[in-house]
Amino acid sequence: MRKRSRTVALTILGAAAFTVAGCRDEQVDAQAFPDLASCQAAASQDGLITAAECNQAFAEAQALHVEAAPRYDSLAVCEEQHGAGNCGSEAQQGAGGSGGIFMPLLAGYLIGSMLGRATGGMAASQPMYRNAQGGFTNASGTTNFGSNAGRAQMSSQNFARPAATAGQAPMTRATAGSRGGFGNAGSARSSIGG
Repeated sequence: MRKRSRTVALTILGAAAFTVAGCRDEQVDAQAFPDLASCQAAASQDGLITAAECNQAFAEAQALHVEAAPRYDSLAVCEEQHGAGNCGSEAQQGAGGSGGIFMPLLAGYLIGSMLGRATGGMAASQPMYRNAQGGFTNASGTTNFGSNAGRAQMSSQNFARPAATAGQAPMTRATAGSRGGFGNAGSARSSIGG
């Protein structure tokens, strides 16, 4: 494997950069969409993805959102990490619960093409959430994106399944603070180009 620790730039409706450290892993074609309708519109225009693949990827992102979205003990803590108006209770988002645990709202999803997958190379998708800086992040908070729309080549690690948070103790202000905020510790900066 080739080592690298330099800044790699990808474009996304503007320019952004991210730092990749360590081993260079497989790069995959990725595309982000703010919602299912935008994916289906792209499917009918450019043919790189089908409407059926959009539906499947969106369903996978929604399921992963319910299973692995960051959870907080109050709306205030959630909004500190994801911005005002970008959070709701588990109950409001169909994730069960009594309404006392809060999660960021799904703000888009990321689809990547992986080789060797039984479904013909289509990768699992990832939910995307707003972050406090006005950008977007994945469920594990390890990668930040400048937008929730566009395409790029990116590390297959962006599609690693995050740890389940459903049924776990929610983050408190102290827990989120000890991590430097959701997604701040060890996160890579990435973007998707249109």
